[in-house]
Amino acid sequence: MSFKILTLNNISIRGLERLPRDRYEVASEIGHPDAIMLRSADMHSMDIPASVIAIARAGAGTNNVPVARMSGVGIPVFNAPGANANAVKELVLAGLFLAARNICQGWEFVRSLKGDDHAIEAAIEKGKKRFVGHELPTRSLGVIGLGAIGVEVANAALALGMKVRGYDPQITVQRAWQLSSGVEQALSLDDLFARSDTITVHVPLNDATRGLVNEARIQLMRRGSAVLNFARGPIVDEAAMLAALKSGRLGHAALDVYDQEPLPADHPLRTLEHVTLSPHLGYVTEDVFRVFYQGALEDIEAWLRGAPIRVMNPEALA
Repeated sequence: MSFKILTLNNISIRGLERLPRDRYEVASEIGHPDAIMLRSADMHSMDIPASVIAIARAGAGTNNVPVARMSGVGIPVFNAPGANANAVKELVLAGLFLAARNICQGWEFVRSLKGDDHAIEAAIEKGKKRFVGHELPTRSLGVIGLGAIGVEVANAALALGMKVRGYDPQITVQRAWQLSSGVEQALSLDDLFARSDTITVHVPLNDATRGLVNEARIQLMRRGSAVLNFARGPIVDEAAMLAALKSGRLGHAALDVYDQEPLPADHPLRTLEHVTLSPHLGYVTEDVFRVFYQGALEDIEAWLRGAPIRVMNPEALA
């Protein structure tokens, strides 16, 4: 028996090689597919063919897939949760260092200098005091969301000597076992904001988390604190963050995601000095893509063959 798989994004040829060609037909245009495989394509407004019996996203989240609708008709949605945890953790740590030491601002300053060697040396000696930073062991980090990524970030920051507090009322037993005993529990979000020099968010985007980092909570933070967002743009109230950056309430923001992607050319975040921007690089490593593709393909192949699987939305089988 052969199966048809519809791809909504470019999928690694290396990854697709695991599917025997005599049993699987894979294409971006294909009639009556048995399964759909995608990365970032938005399926919410898509007319999904009645022939589809499984969907696999080569990624950690499923916010671009109508999971509830698929569960209602018995179609499982597979993904690869946690596969990007180390990659995102590394970028969050980079954000911590960039914010603490004003590295990007110092780099831009040096690149902008003109004149002969003597003039440049004099300008550097005079100007570097603008970029005085702080060392991480003198600061505290608040981690919102203690899933695969949040736990790794918390443990790594603790190892760097930071005071680390976490908040996640829905933490699983598995993640609790992985979390270092040195990470303190915050009693509430307000408690976490009030006792953190830096806040980093690692929660999915939904109605409960939209605007979670808002004006009232930013006001609870110490003046000159930092916000890191490597999760989803709308989790941070952008207008509140911009106002706090301009007033000095926030001293830095390190952002990998935005309300609008790509970030518009005239967006005020582009011109603020104490803002570090990256183009959604959190999961963009060769290692992550390999695991994403491998997991998605293994799940699709197992489901179509009737072999044992790990179902990411088990209610779909009810």
